[in-house]
Amino acid sequence: QVQLVESGGGLVQAGGSLRLSCAASGRTFSRNFMGWFRQSPGKEREFVAAISWSGGTTYYADSVKGRFSISRDNAKNTVYLQMNSLKPEDAAIYYCNANPLFHGSTWYAGGSWGQGTQVTVSS
Repeated sequence: QVQLVESGGGLVQAGGSLRLSCAASGRTFSRNFMGWFRQSPGKEREFVAAISWSGGTTYYADSVKGRFSISRDNAKNTVYLQMNSLKPEDAAIYYCNANPLFHGSTWYAGGSWGQGTQVTVSS
């Protein structure tokens, strides 16, 4: 089981940037796909981005493609989400997730979640 702790959320104006971090504990971190999901009030949790164990392959939801960038540092057991050109609709609680799975045309969350970090975007 991987324990995850997110940080880096906050309040930003539309068009601004934030960088989220997710610190993971567990010896198998470097062998895990990692992902970010988000949930806004009244909506289901949705996939944002995922990254392969090596960091060589990344995946994005269409809504964030070209604006967000996921990366990882296996030496630090940390995964990042750089968010640029933020929009009010990006406001949500962002969750780090270990071992997301792609099936069919959908990303599904794995078993380990962090506590989430709040992102607020003012217009």
